[in-house]
Amino acid sequence: MSSTPPPGWYRDPSYPLTERWWDGTAWTDHRRQPGTPAPPMAPAEPPRRGGSRRARAIALTSAGVVLATAIVAGAVALGRDRGEAAPSTSPPAAGTSAPGSEQPSPSAATDPGVVVDHLNGVTFPVLDGWAAPDSFSEDDAVLITPGTYDCPGDPGLCRHGRVLSRTAAIGEDPSPQALAEGDIEAAAKSQFDRDGVGNRPHGGITSHHVVKTGQVAVAGRAGYFVRWRVITAKGPGGYVQSLAFPSSTGSQAPVIVRFAFDAGPDGPPLSDMDRITKGIRSVGDTATGGGVGSSIGPSH
Repeated sequence: MSSTPPPGWYRDPSYPLTERWWDGTAWTDHRRQPGTPAPPMAPAEPPRRGGSRRARAIALTSAGVVLATAIVAGAVALGRDRGEAAPSTSPPAAGTSAPGSEQPSPSAATDPGVVVDHLNGVTFPVLDGWAAPDSFSEDDAVLITPGTYDCPGDPGLCRHGRVLSRTAAIGEDPSPQALAEGDIEAAAKSQFDRDGVGNRPHGGITSHHVVKTGQVAVAGRAGYFVRWRVITAKGPGGYVQSLAFPSSTGSQAPVIVRFAFDAGPDGPPLSDMDRITKGIRSVGDTATGGGVGSSIGPSH
């Protein structure tokens, strides 16, 4: 007689570099980075996910934990149409994938014209002049411009364009407008002020002004965006945009998409921000990216 494993965090079969909560019967929509401390989850009131999520540059050094006892003989479906297998009662060590759970990386989607963000349940179109990142080292990036160049400020390599996708941390006001307005300054600083090790690849930000703000439909959902023109001490500066909208999957946690384009003739055309936004769709849905209300909102 076989038995299912007890509730707990197990390697996610649909995204093996994260852990996912198994409630003892089926998979829930709650995920975390491996090794993230969290109290046990009551089946009726699982904690909400948030924060920067797994990042695509997930630290693969988290400690593996052997989570309990019995061997699973069969598979348990998550919903009637998911077909995801129940977790093994002896998950592999952190940084490895359970047999049969391998999934294509964001840079290896079945459709080469699409990058899939499995965690947030959306896809991004790969426009001309763009590519999927080759590895998780791009830190949440879903789209990048190919090639690098010597940064105009502190030594290092820069890219002319990046698009990042992450699950938003929910504050007092979870509306898309509040999330986008609260994220734009951090988006500008992370790309054009200081990098993760304290260098200033563009010499730092000297000023900025708002280019556009407004409502926009994203994957059939009501979203909001804020776009800045950033002036830097060195180089041509650039444009940043924070786009917030609710995910169409699971608990519908809000998603933040950050755009960072170099200004000047070498940067991507600014219209690509609008085109990528219109092309975002729910996973498995090819018809929700455009239509009524999908155009970029009013300028300010």
